[in-house]
Amino acid sequence: MSVFKETLGSHLAGLSGIVAGLIVAWQLGVFRKSPAFPWVFALYPAVLTAEIVLTGIFSGRLNTALHVGTISPRFGGNMRKLGLLLHRVLTLTLATSVVMASVSALLIGVTWGLPLGFRDFLEILAVIVATMSLGLIHYLVVLPVTFAVFKRGADLDSVALPIAGTIADVFITVCYALTISLFLNFGGLGKYAVMIIAVLAVILMLVFLPLSFSEEGFSKAVKNSIPGLLLMSAIASFTGTVLQQINVGVDVWNKNIAFHPLTLFVAYPAVIELVGDAALVIGSTATTRLVLGLLGPHFSAMNNHIRQILGAWAASVIMFIPYSAVSLLVAGTLKLPEFYLLTSILLLTNVFAIITMTLISYAFAILTFKKGLDPDHFVNPLVISLAGTMATVALLAASFLLLSLRA
Repeated sequence: MSVFKETLGSHLAGLSGIVAGLIVAWQLGVFRKSPAFPWVFALYPAVLTAEIVLTGIFSGRLNTALHVGTISPRFGGNMRKLGLLLHRVLTLTLATSVVMASVSALLIGVTWGLPLGFRDFLEILAVIVATMSLGLIHYLVVLPVTFAVFKRGADLDSVALPIAGTIADVFITVCYALTISLFLNFGGLGKYAVMIIAVLAVILMLVFLPLSFSEEGFSKAVKNSIPGLLLMSAIASFTGTVLQQINVGVDVWNKNIAFHPLTLFVAYPAVIELVGDAALVIGSTATTRLVLGLLGPHFSAMNNHIRQILGAWAASVIMFIPYSAVSLLVAGTLKLPEFYLLTSILLLTNVFAIITMTLISYAFAILTFKKGLDPDHFVNPLVISLAGTMATVALLAASFLLLSLRA
């Protein structure tokens, strides 16, 4: 019940993820009607997943610092330490952006058969770097929220981390929509503006790099993060190709008058965040219990963790119902047949994705315990990116299955 209540409370904050979905729906025409830049739609899951992962790394480091007392829950007296923490995230953001641009360009070229040249790669890189750099603004909101949760004595892993992920959802979606709008709608001037934002972020990182290198553990933290971020970038880029299939399917599903597929895009950011949050809660609680000796490092010990798993899962199941209602309401299509169909699709998505991610999260918890891996820098990025992929694949499968049965 403790896991259920705390996870449910953080999921309630996840309703604001519908705001991110509204932005996607609002920009859907721009995203879909850009044949000269076919990568626009596919990049969204990549930047969304990357921002959630980087926010998780930031929150994980901040949570640890608050617990051990190296950072106090206030801005005063902590500006240098917080600045170094933000610079670390900026450095990881730029490194991740280069990898995402490379992997996305490769996957788009191979999967869609579209030859992308060096100029295309630079455009993709500029859009990703500009988007991710603008997204750093959201840490000004994450910090006071985390401080408030810590002062109230709530579990930072079960409460602060999911709320931070929700904030990241909305901010990065706004930043991506603004960047794409600049890039596509304002001609050469807009493209130059995107390039300038990206270059300024690189300059800012280089200016403060000597100061960060003098910080103990900076180099090691960056090195430890790179392998996980490399895998995360590849997985998140693949998620974009799956989302593109949902985008293509929209034209087919439009023939079904009882279903308005726009609501899928309204619910999408909140859905993948919810699945990721549930997976992280399951994994983090399992890791803690393994360290405390309350669980054995093998799958048969899952029986002793079943209450925590069911608590996180039950909270996610309950939240899919209001997600469905709010998505339909804000899209202006809230009627009983649509509510029944979208709720069925989302619940089936939940079943597919959560079962898979429970097994993956538990496996990573065991691996973390046995190999001594850093959950913040290696395990959590993989869990979040896989959650995004599994949720997207499950949403595609559930939509096709239920709509085919209905037809």
